[in-house]
Amino acid sequence: MDPTILVQRSPEWLQARCGSLGSSKASAATATLKRGGGATKEADDLAWEIAAERLTGQPARRVNALQWGVDHEEEARDAYGFMTNAPLNQVGLVPHPTIIGAHASPDALIGDDGVLELKCPTSGVHLKWRSMGVVPEEHLEQIWMALACTERQWCDFMSYDPRFLEPRLQTFVVRVERDASIIKAFEERVRKFIKTVDQRVAAA
Repeated sequence: MDPTILVQRSPEWLQARCGSLGSSKASAATATLKRGGGATKEADDLAWEIAAERLTGQPARRVNALQWGVDHEEEARDAYGFMTNAPLNQVGLVPHPTIIGAHASPDALIGDDGVLELKCPTSGVHLKWRSMGVVPEEHLEQIWMALACTERQWCDFMSYDPRFLEPRLQTFVVRVERDASIIKAFEERVRKFIKTVDQRVAAA
């Protein structure tokens, strides 16, 4: 089909532009940091997004990303269970054993010692995380809180995206072992935050 006759924002138009940089994103793609000349975070994220489009064959959906994660959480948990054959126990809220006003809601408890944290991000983010090979920094505190509250020994962080055409690209799992010194320092920051909340409640 001649791409020039496609109706903008139609399914055919979205598919035709999949994996390609459009003029509307040209500025973001070519932007560089004022110092050093490296790519901006926006340009870097866009490159991951377009690469993911080529690997999934699907246009990136920049809206309802949160809902996508909610809708596919159970599927991700099943995938982890299938991959590991580990016994999973879903839980609701686990209060911190000593810090009143703090809790965790892990996606599952694994056997007697583990915790599971699942993410179903956009395809570009998933591909980026796989390339990094470590837990994204923005999710470390969530893992530390889960370990602190459950008092378990390790956490498996899993990113899941069934949109990738190659099955090996659909999952990314990395284990975080409990580190007593990290947990202790993290708990002190949590206590400090809770104290601030308490003070503001008392002053109201």
